[in-house]
Amino acid sequence: MSSLTIEDVVCVPLVGESPKGGWSNEIQPDDSIHALIAVHTAGGASGYGSCFTDGYLAKEAVRQLRPLLIGENAAEVGRLTETLHQNSFWMGRGGTLTHAISGINIALWDLLGKAVGLPVSVLLGGRYKERIEPYASLLMDEPEKMGDVLSGYVEQGYRAFKIGWGPFGRSGSYARDEAIIRAARDVLCHGEHLMVDAGGSDAFWPNRLKWAMRTADMLVDYEVDWFEEALQPDDLEGFVALRNYSRVPISGAEVLTRWQSFRPFIEAGAFDIIQPDVTKVGGITEQRRIVEMAEQHGVAYVGHGWNTALGLAADLQMAAAFANTPFVEYIGGSRYVDGILETPFTLDADGFLDIPAAPGLGVTLDSGRLDGIAVGLEALRL
Repeated sequence: MSSLTIEDVVCVPLVGESPKGGWSNEIQPDDSIHALIAVHTAGGASGYGSCFTDGYLAKEAVRQLRPLLIGENAAEVGRLTETLHQNSFWMGRGGTLTHAISGINIALWDLLGKAVGLPVSVLLGGRYKERIEPYASLLMDEPEKMGDVLSGYVEQGYRAFKIGWGPFGRSGSYARDEAIIRAARDVLCHGEHLMVDAGGSDAFWPNRLKWAMRTADMLVDYEVDWFEEALQPDDLEGFVALRNYSRVPISGAEVLTRWQSFRPFIEAGAFDIIQPDVTKVGGITEQRRIVEMAEQHGVAYVGHGWNTALGLAADLQMAAAFANTPFVEYIGGSRYVDGILETPFTLDADGFLDIPAAPGLGVTLDSGRLDGIAVGLEALRL
């Protein structure tokens, strides 16, 4: 096992092609909101992960955490990850440190899979499926534009869609909100899945429980699969009340980190569907704990995946390892998903993605495709 001794841990911010997020204070392409993380070993093998936070903040977090990993055995994924959590409480639980730990944990799982020649999904217990349906995650637009936005992705082969943020819930008009959903459903009139994400984790989200209840009533008529982030993310009592009221399944929790934050929401029955983000929550190890806890309480799981190709690869491996995962999230048109792998993800004729079966995460970064958007690319040792 000496070849798996950790030699270095590095963080490389992504910049220049950051996709729009819909936030009130919108990000710009040159802003960094994602970072790639590599764990290098003495034997020459490397594992790769990513985290969803400002890449320069993540780089500093990795600098703080790195001494806890150098010289350790990379195969001890659980112990090493918990060591990072336990030794960083004093710097603040959650936030950038936990996001960075997420990327490190994903990289460690990738390394372990490569070392034993198995995909992460098998290491997690086995593969219940070999492919899964992705939903194209798209920003909402005005009603007269929404149909055109969706039509292009229908032509690409997608059969499931989540539309969110944008003017929805922000214009002060219920009629405008419904017009957006109607325009979407007019295009998706052949049984395609439609999910709606209000974006309640936006800064100063203006709406409360009564708005969410009234909107949930409207969404029923458009056969919406779930209503996501209808309230501010910490409104536990509001989500419980909304779930008990709504005929549309209620989902959320993408901004929470560590299993301790998820526990009260799951035990109180706040969600029909829990949506942890593997690049924020603490990585694959932590996400597995949360999913298992959710299953024990009859709560479904669909990972939040607004991140990178490595985040999507981790979501695919987890989707294979949990029998009842129906979808993975796929950001529409993001170079950080579509443009950084040697072999990009492609839809099959049914609009599904194959789940990689190669060792580790099953994907390979392409240095040429990363050139110009990865700050300090050479540190990845691709």
